[in-house]
This record gives sequence, C-alpha cells and structure tokens, in this order.
Amino acid sequence: MIDSYLVECIENSLEQIASEKGIEVKTPWDITIEVPKIEEHGDYATNVAMVKARVFGEPPRKLAEKIVGRLQDRENLISDINIAGPGFINFFIKNSAWQEVIRVIIKKAENYGKSNWGRGARVQVEFVSANPTGPLHVGHGRGAAVGDVIARVLEATGHKVSREYYVNDAGRQMEILGHSILLRYLELFGREVDFPEDYYQGEYIFDLAREIKEEKGDYYLGVEESRAIAELSEYGGKRILDEIKDDLNRFGIEYECWFSEKSLFENSSVSRTIEELKGRGLIYDKDGAQWFKSSEFGDEKDRVVVRSNGALTYFASDLAYHKNKFERGFEKVIDVWGADHHGYIDRIKAGVKALGFSDEALEIILVQLVNLLRKGEPVAMSTRKGEFVTLREVMEEVGKDAARYIFLTRRSDSHLDFDLELAKEKSSDNPVYYVQYAHARICSLFRVAKEENIEVDWSRDVDLSLLNLPQEKRMMKILAQFPSVVNNSAIFLEPHRLPYYLNDLVSVFHSYYNKNRIISDNRPLMMARFWLARSIQIVIKNALNILGVSAPEKM
Repeated sequence: MIDSYLVECIENSLEQIASEKGIEVKTPWDITIEVPKIEEHGDYATNVAMVKARVFGEPPRKLAEKIVGRLQDRENLISDINIAGPGFINFFIKNSAWQEVIRVIIKKAENYGKSNWGRGARVQVEFVSANPTGPLHVGHGRGAAVGDVIARVLEATGHKVSREYYVNDAGRQMEILGHSILLRYLELFGREVDFPEDYYQGEYIFDLAREIKEEKGDYYLGVEESRAIAELSEYGGKRILDEIKDDLNRFGIEYECWFSEKSLFENSSVSRTIEELKGRGLIYDKDGAQWFKSSEFGDEKDRVVVRSNGALTYFASDLAYHKNKFERGFEKVIDVWGADHHGYIDRIKAGVKALGFSDEALEIILVQLVNLLRKGEPVAMSTRKGEFVTLREVMEEVGKDAARYIFLTRRSDSHLDFDLELAKEKSSDNPVYYVQYAHARICSLFRVAKEENIEVDWSRDVDLSLLNLPQEKRMMKILAQFPSVVNNSAIFLEPHRLPYYLNDLVSVFHSYYNKNRIISDNRPLMMARFWLARSIQIVIKNALNILGVSAPEKM
C-alpha cells in the first residue's frame, strides 16, 4: 500500500531523470523497497540508486539526490528522507499516513490485500499427483497445502487459476498394485504366496482384497493371472483414487481437473509427441532404444523415450502431458513436485522448449520432506511396508487447520518438523493457535462491547491520531505491508510468507492487548483502538482465508 505508492513515486522520479538525460529505458525498473531492520534507519529504504547508477552514468549517491529531489507529493506521505552510505535512500513516513491505512482496511474489508497484478492471466497449478497406489501420507499433505495456497495467492492477485491432479494410472506401479492385491486375495483362500518386498504391503491392500472377495467370491482363482492383475489394478486404483479425492476434499482442496495419464496413451498423444520430436530431428536410435536430444536444450544428457523392448518411458508421457498443458492455453504452468524429483527439472524444461514452448512459462516448485514427530520423537514412515501415518490420520488427530498451517510455516524447499503433540497445544508455541486466538480475542472484544451497550458505527470517522503508542504504530506498519506480502507470495510462489507475516502481526497484538485496556471511559481513545482492532481482525481473517484456514470467533 504505502510501499507500492513509494515505488510509484520513485519510478516517476526515474522517468523524469531519464527523460532529461535522453535515456530510453525499455525494461521495468524493478524497484525494491524494504523495511529496515533498525527503526532509526527509517520506515522504508531502497537501494535503487546503487542498482541503477550504471544506467544513468552517475555515482549512486548523486543519483539518489536527484531521485529525492524529484519525489512528488512527499508532503502528504513522507516526514523525512535521508541518504545513507553510498546511496541508500531512507524514508520516514508520517503518522497520518499509517493511520490512513486503518481507514482503507475497514473500507475494503475482505478485499484488502487483493490486487489485479495478474490481469486475468491463465495459470495452471498441478500438485500432489500421487500414484493411486496407496493413501496420501503427510508428505503429500505438505505438497497439497503448498500447491493449493500458491493457487489461492494467484487468485488473490488477479490470475485465473486451474488446479489439476495428474492421475498416474498407467505403468509399472499400477501393475504392482494389481499384483499386490491379487496375492493378498489368494492368501484369503489359504494359498501360500511369495510376496515380493517391493510390493505394496500396507493394511489397505488386505482391505481391498477382502472387498473383492466379498464382491466376487472365488472368481479370480480361475482367471488368468495377467487379466486378474489388470482388472484388480483398475479396481484398486479407482478405490484408492476415491479415497484420495475424499482426503483432499476434507483438506479443503477442490480440483478443476483430474487428468488421466492413461488417456494420453488411449488418444495416442504420447506417440504423436514422439513423432513430432522426430520430425524436428530431435530423436535418434541408440542401443535399440529411442533417445531425445535433451542435452541440446540445457539438460546434462540425452534421455530415453522408448526403451529397447519397445516400452515407453515415464518421461515420454510427461512430455505429452506438458505439451497438452500448453496447448490448453495456459500462460503459465506450475508443477509442485517432491524434492526427490530435483534431477527431473532440466529434462522436462528441455522437452517443453524442444516442443516449441517457453521453458520460462514452466515453473517447478520443490517440496521437501516432512519429519513427523511426537513429543520430539520421530514417527517412522515407509509407504511400501505400510508403516506410515496418513494425511487422514493427521487431520483426524490435529485438525485440518493445524495441518494446513503448520505445513506452510517453512519454505517449501526446506525440511519441516511437524510435531503432532505441539499441533494440538493451546499455547503460543502452536503457531496456528497463536494466530487464531488473536482473531478470537478481537471477536470477544466486540462481543463484550455489545454486552456493555457500546455502539460502534464504522461509517463515522474517529480520531486515529490518538493511536500514538509505539506498538500501535508498529501494528499499523505491519497492516500496511499486507498487500505487498500477498503480491510477493504470488510473484515468488512462496506461500510461507503469509504465516511469517501473521506471526509478526499477532505477536505485537497479543503483547499490546495484554498491556493496554481497549474498552475504557476515554471514548475517543476507545473508538480509535476499536478501529485498530477491527483492521487487525480483517487482515488476520483475509490472510487465513488465503491459507485455507478458518478464523474462529470463539476458542
């Protein structure tokens, strides 16, 4: 809000200087405004003079002086400006400007923080996309939270977003699923089987085998193995996918599209994609296999698309899938992957580029592993062996809100410790409780005011200059940053910025609330504090809404 206005003022100054010097600038200015760590250095600071000095052929400090000299409307916003060091510009904002933020928030209400930065651009976010071979575990849950909130911040900034789940319902893993179910089915009839260690061994495989026995009886005892595996693979995959859909729905996620990998083979998309690459001279034969020249497009080496036995690789279907994405008209495609797919990034970007699309339009977000803990002790997880905690179990134990919020409290590319006991605590150590409690506290404040017949008319202005405590100014400054936090979360695809922001806001609020009376006999001061509390309430609720977390009125 204030920072974006400052950026606009600086841009205007630079435009004037460029015009006076006859410099034509075709690229965006990309001005960065930051909040100094030391308050004595100002409310905002920029290094733009140091970054752009070469463009103007001026020493940074001299350019800084020219920028400051041309700033417009500074009397309405800025109380002081100074230039520090080699060319840092420090801005001190008038108290009246911070107070105006409160009026803007109360007026905009649920729209505060939203913008039209995306201008309706079509964006696809594909996330989770776990094989329908077993239940979702906590690692999938983190990817689900990250992907969904990336979609939400993009929607909040004016993008048209489509959430997509790529159903890996073809290939070797589905065959293993079908065979795993068949072997457990045979065991139910007293048959001795050799169950491979790398097959799916969770209890859910037994459950599926029992379901099939109840429905089909001994039917599969007399069916050819290959046919039984195919049919049980389809049955098991559908049942597991239904459970995945239900889990994600409970987690607050709804997809616009569930895209079947199998469809790419059924409509010959994979073979057509390979033929297109052949036509471009980008496929060659070696050792009986067909190779894609991915090394010509930034990958470390070429990649196999058709094995020597004629089987297509996963990479081949991924090429066809990404070609399909761009052909649907998305201007940006975002893939949210597990960190173990890091080595796959260059090859898929190479494929996208080779197919004639911009690799810059493809953004890949990596989500690191979750270390699940209970009272600080690790909880073991192994999908194949069945020794894992499912996302559903986590939601049932700690709730959707706590699960979503805690998954987002660290950068997606860094490891996350998730302590189940901490997530249930009603204390300031539990990050989601700490934030939700601040919202509930403010709701309680207004309930008490109503019980004491204190009328608050939000349409009548109040004297906000009475908000002159350091903590009050600090909260107003944080409130002013919210639109930029949302925008930057969308620009950099970093949803963790919102929990960080909320923690800063509510930590100041809780401290302030514990030290100061809001309801008092001093009506003008009480009304000013009501307005401040209301603006905090709005921002907390708006931020939690983007995170897909509820804002309870009572706790």
